[in-house]
Amino acid sequence: MPEQLAAAPFGQPGAAGGQAVAVRRIGGDDLRFALRKGWEDFRAVPTHAYLVGLIYAVLGLVIIRASFHYSLLPLIFPLIGGFALLGPFAALGLYEVSRRREAGEEARFWHMFKVSGSPNRGGILRLGLGVALVFLAWLWIAMALLRMTYGSADIAIGTFLAELFTTSHGWTLVILGNAIGAAFALAILALATFAFPMLLDREVDVSTAVATSLRVFFASPGPMLAWGVIVGVSLFLASVPLLLGLLVVLPVLGHATWHLYRRAVG
Repeated sequence: MPEQLAAAPFGQPGAAGGQAVAVRRIGGDDLRFALRKGWEDFRAVPTHAYLVGLIYAVLGLVIIRASFHYSLLPLIFPLIGGFALLGPFAALGLYEVSRRREAGEEARFWHMFKVSGSPNRGGILRLGLGVALVFLAWLWIAMALLRMTYGSADIAIGTFLAELFTTSHGWTLVILGNAIGAAFALAILALATFAFPMLLDREVDVSTAVATSLRVFFASPGPMLAWGVIVGVSLFLASVPLLLGLLVVLPVLGHATWHLYRRAVG
């Protein structure tokens, strides 16, 4: 059982006003547990999971098509990578289905839409808007970095690939792009991984949810970084076959995030 760090019973006065919520240290066993439970949820209720994965895959293909159309092919990687920043918000329906299964309630495809009736929907939408702004900021920086290194974002794909690993400006783009992208991903990992599940699960405000997610991250930095690597590598590999792997990987990761939240937040 993970070690509990601080207690603040849910439902007590002040629980929604910034009072610390109990968090626990997590480890490798918790990551494996969460992934196993995520797979079980996916197998038990796969229909809604395929829908969410399909939405991601279709939008990803639309992004690729738009990149070809507007000659912005070099931005495909930051577009798809940045799109993953929206994952904690997009997985809300998956959290709800996992929550229902855990509680022994009926869990069907349509229950993922129950999120819209959550008493905390205002806080969920506000945090979702914040994550969307982070996504847009990442795209703006990626565009600016491309213009800084190549002189223009409108560049032929052949020229782009030929220079990417053979010129100093190409390597500058690779190194700075990956470093900045990693910083954005780390911020979302720390701030939002458990904030969205908590807003769905408890009557807390956005600041409390975000603060709790941060406390879990700093209490277990190694396992949380490992979780980030698992998510990043899984999404990358799932994107290779025309994004079709996302039909399975995204739902499993979404469900698993709920179970990791339950292990980490008391």
